[in-house]
Amino acid sequence: MSPAFGAMEVEHYSKGVLLEPFVHQVGGHSCVLRFNDKTICKPLIQREHQFYETLPTEMRKFTPQYEGVVSVSFEEDEDGNLCLIAYPFNGDHDNLDSLDNSDCEPKSKLLRWTNKKTMLLENEKISKEWVRQHRKEEKMKSHKLEEEFEWLKKSEVLYYTVEKKGNVSSQFKHHNPWSMKCHQQQLQRMKENAKHRNQYKFILLENLTSRYEVPCVLDLKMGTRQHGDDASEEKKANQIRKCQQSTSAVIGVRVCGMQVYQAGTGQLMFMNKYHGRKLSVQGFKEALYQFFHNGKYLRRELFESVIKKLTELKSVLEKQESYRFYSSSLLIIYDGKERQEVAVDSDPEDLEDLSEESSDESAGAYAYKPTASTVDVRMIDFAHTTCKYYGEDSVVHEGQDTGYVFGLQNLIDIIKEIRDESSE
Repeated sequence: MSPAFGAMEVEHYSKGVLLEPFVHQVGGHSCVLRFNDKTICKPLIQREHQFYETLPTEMRKFTPQYEGVVSVSFEEDEDGNLCLIAYPFNGDHDNLDSLDNSDCEPKSKLLRWTNKKTMLLENEKISKEWVRQHRKEEKMKSHKLEEEFEWLKKSEVLYYTVEKKGNVSSQFKHHNPWSMKCHQQQLQRMKENAKHRNQYKFILLENLTSRYEVPCVLDLKMGTRQHGDDASEEKKANQIRKCQQSTSAVIGVRVCGMQVYQAGTGQLMFMNKYHGRKLSVQGFKEALYQFFHNGKYLRRELFESVIKKLTELKSVLEKQESYRFYSSSLLIIYDGKERQEVAVDSDPEDLEDLSEESSDESAGAYAYKPTASTVDVRMIDFAHTTCKYYGEDSVVHEGQDTGYVFGLQNLIDIIKEIRDESSE
């Protein structure tokens, strides 16, 4: 049994675990699902699975913890809604294949689509509810719900106003458009294949956002090259074009997605990869500034920690012989929950740790007493990673992944620029 399954979950898991959209997914195209509070899962791709099984020890602190494999079935609930259920996987983990899973026998009882009058994907319900709220706020009563849903899916930057009642973290789970889009696409793909097979292999990974009450997530596509060695000529040309038309070619990094809570306006801001591709180097820098700004003040206390971790990661990757992390992403995560406000005329003992920079932004009435803020830096998405130790790859690279290291150094430099300019 995987370490992801606690004692309280074993019995529940033996009967199947309902997988839900992972609402803090802000980039990528592969569907990420929530297994439980501390664990997520995603479709198993052989190369990525091999990476997690063999990654160097020094890299483990910069990647999610790998927690095993599950078998996922595509089923209907009592109301006819489509859902994904995870079951224990009892197979040879050394011979796992890709997402196609052509060796898996379908369940004896296949889904019968014609027996149900309406098939409404769960994330469509969520999305349409969000659209109703947006329509009410913007008074767009003349638009049809379907038209607004299409607008929602196409919008590259979205702001969602959080209701004053309830806490922010509970409202996060309904309003991430990118996670809903990926979830819908995954369900659609599995629906189309359901008559041929109904079992898929997914890998279990650590949920990196679980420790944060209001996770702010930045997904950065790293490196100057994105296509794998096995890419078709068409795929290769397409990926090269994306790099050349974005900041990837210039600085080795581009925004692939963002989710940030802006306490100043009470809004959640979402930015997707299409907007990230359009940014200039200056636009990239402004997006980073926006990620670290909560609408009231710049989260300066995060800078030293993130710079330290990025620098350490760079040092680790510089020593990795032959690895290439094509199309891999880097996540930066911190808690968007507001720091505790402390009145300026409070007892001196309450203010002894108050930083000078926080006092400058207090507007006279209140100052912010910095608390122990944590920021996480992790590499994710290794479907196109290669290394000479894999054995079967036709292309063997030598030395470090210079494109990735180049992107890391530029990222570090830009964050330092933001830090220094904001302190002037």
